[in-house]
Amino acid sequence: MTSAGRFAPSPSGELHVGNLRTAILAWLFAKSTGRDFLLRVEDLDRARSGAEAEQLRDLEAIGVSWDAAVVRQTERGALYEEAISRLTAEGRTYECFCTRREIQEAPSAPHSPQGAYPGTCRRLSEAEREIRRASRPASIRLRSDAAEWAVEDQLHGPYVGVVDDFVLRRNDGVTAYNLAVVVDDAAQGIDQVVRGDDLLPSTPRQAYLATLLGLPVPEYAHVPLVVNHDGVRLAKRDGAVTLGDLAAVGVSAERVRDLLLESLGLPAGSLEDAVPEFDPRRLPREPWVWKTPRA
Repeated sequence: MTSAGRFAPSPSGELHVGNLRTAILAWLFAKSTGRDFLLRVEDLDRARSGAEAEQLRDLEAIGVSWDAAVVRQTERGALYEEAISRLTAEGRTYECFCTRREIQEAPSAPHSPQGAYPGTCRRLSEAEREIRRASRPASIRLRSDAAEWAVEDQLHGPYVGVVDDFVLRRNDGVTAYNLAVVVDDAAQGIDQVVRGDDLLPSTPRQAYLATLLGLPVPEYAHVPLVVNHDGVRLAKRDGAVTLGDLAAVGVSAERVRDLLLESLGLPAGSLEDAVPEFDPRRLPREPWVWKTPRA
């Protein structure tokens, strides 16, 4: 299978310049290492009608292309169920009946992050599970035998993160992100994952799960985010931050692309022309502050 990188947006709305900058970086990482570049729509949750088409249009407008048909997570449920069934057969899953509030309020192990699962339902008897099933549906959690896991990141170096009994399938039947992303990356031959550094803390869970499933662990590069003038991760409430909003004030997609390339220390122009100049070692390590350009 051909090695590949990818960009995997959730179709919850238009992409903003932070998303577009990460897409450009993922494309440059892939192309500079001779990989294919794939696009996966992560539409298991928060999908808005028409958002996928808007996102594909905006990616094409800044020069991001992909080398195979777009894949959608909602079309891949059988793969996720196969993975959960395999883990269950190995005794690596259990039902969980806890609410989010109960988890947040429960005491956790020392040094665990806020919201890490404390194992409340891990040792329930069958009789106790029967009682709880009558009141609410269960999620499916991984029965982890590791407290932490180490990954190597191209920009951050060695990173060790907590691995708790995280959810594999929510109690509404939707596959959880941490499982879906692991299964999808392996199925698509994706061996390079470039994404925002806000996702670095979840990466050890995913690498650990891949190992349990006998799947290869990709190379990781978690890139700095784009932030507003207050240093907060950019959001659509921060003014003209989408291509549509920027076009309305006279800023073209080509100019946005050039600004994003320049923010990475790369020459303005096509993405293809930027590939020979791209070197991850020279990438900025700090968040980039977005300032809406003048028309």
